Amino acid sequence: MMAVFQAAELLIPHRELLDNWAVIACDQFTSQPEYWHAVREQAGQAPSAYHIIFPEAELGRDEDARIQSINAAMRRYLSENVFDVFPSSFVYVERELQDGTVRRGVVGVIDLEEYDYRSDAASAVRATEQTVVERIPPRVRIRSGACLEASHVMLLMDDAEGRVLDSLEAKKTALPTIYDFELMQGGGHITGRLVQGDDAAALNEALSQYEAATRARFAETGKPSLLYAVGDGNHSLATAKTCWEALKAAQPELAGTRHPARFAMVELQNIRDASQKFEPIHRLLTEVSPDEILHEVEPLCAPGSLTVDWYAGERRGTLSLDPARGELPVGILQPFLDRYLQEHGGKIDYIHGDETAARLAKSGNALAFLLPTISKEDFFRGIVMDGVLPRKTFSMGHAQEKRYYLECRRITEE
Repeated sequence: MMAVFQAAELLIPHRELLDNWAVIACDQFTSQPEYWHAVREQAGQAPSAYHIIFPEAELGRDEDARIQSINAAMRRYLSENVFDVFPSSFVYVERELQDGTVRRGVVGVIDLEEYDYRSDAASAVRATEQTVVERIPPRVRIRSGACLEASHVMLLMDDAEGRVLDSLEAKKTALPTIYDFELMQGGGHITGRLVQGDDAAALNEALSQYEAATRARFAETGKPSLLYAVGDGNHSLATAKTCWEALKAAQPELAGTRHPARFAMVELQNIRDASQKFEPIHRLLTEVSPDEILHEVEPLCAPGSLTVDWYAGERRGTLSLDPARGELPVGILQPFLDRYLQEHGGKIDYIHGDETAARLAKSGNALAFLLPTISKEDFFRGIVMDGVLPRKTFSMGHAQEKRYYLECRRITEE
C-alpha cells in the first residue's frame, strides 16, 4: 500500500537566488496591489517564484499572456539549471513567525488518490472548509500547461504525541542545511534541512506510527479515519486533483502509475504545536431583525458547553447550542444562518477580532455572533463527525505568516 505522505524529488533554487526567489502565497494581499508591486520590483528579471505563479491580485489582466509567460519561465528555469536536485527527499522546515515562535513542518508530497475536497469526503486527506468550486477552473488553466509546481499548501496532522516532527528536531543538527535566509516583505526567517536516506526511512516509520495511532483513535466512531486535513491552500490542492483526474480520463493507462501529476507538494505541520494559532472568524449579520433571529435560533439551543456570545446594539448575551446537534458551534450555527438569510434576506460578513465584531454590531439592525476558538483536540474529530467545516471557520495566522513558494518539483514526465 502506497504511503499517503511521502518523499519526492525536490528542486531547490541555488542559494544565491533565494532572496529574490521565495514569494508569499498567491491568494494573499489581494486588495493591496502595492504589496505585489514591491515583489515584482524586487524580483525584476532574476529567477523568482513570482514569475511562475499568478497572484490573485493580478488576475484579470492579460491572463492568457501571463499564463504563457509562466509556462515559459518554468521551462527556462529547468533548462538553465537554476535548481539543485534532491531525489527521494523531505525538507524539515523551521519558520520564525512575527511573535518570535518557530513553526515547524516537513515538505513532501501527498498521493492525490487519497485526497477528496468534497463535503461528503471519507478519504484519508480532506479539506477542512467548504471548497468554492468556482475558484478551481481559473487555477486549472494555469496548472494544466505547467511543467513545475511550487506550493503554498499547509497540511495538518493531529499528532498529540509529537512523534513525527520531534523525531526530526532531535537530529536536526546532523541534517544538511539547504536554505537559511530572510523571506522578503517581512516574512521572517526560514531554515530548511535535507531529510534523505536513513533519515527519510526513520521519518517514514514515525509517519506510519502516527497513522496507525490515528486510525485506532477514530475506530470507535465507526467513521473513516481522517489522517491529514488541509489547513491552508485547499483550492490549489483541489486544482491539482482536478488536473490529475482529467489526465487519467484522457490517458486511462496512467491509472495506478506513479506519474508525477498523481502527487502534490505540501508542507506537513502538527496542529498540536504551540506555534499553530487558530483564530476564529466571527459572523456579522446586517439588515436583519436581531430579535427575530435570536427567537428563530432557540430550537437549536440546549444546556451544554457549546456557547456562542452575541452582540446587538448595546445588548449582549450568550447562546448555549445543543451538543447533540454537532461537535462544533460553527457547524450548528452556520447552516441555520444560511437558511435564515435565504428565506428572510439580510447580509452576512466574516469578521476577525472580538472587538471589531462587537463594534460593528452597534449599528442598527445588526447582530454579531462571536464564535469561540476551535479546540485543537476537537478539530479532527469535528470534521470526522460533522463533515467539512463551513466556509470561513478559522484563520491560521496573519497574512505574512502564510507559506512562501520555495521548493519546486516536476509534474510532467521528462
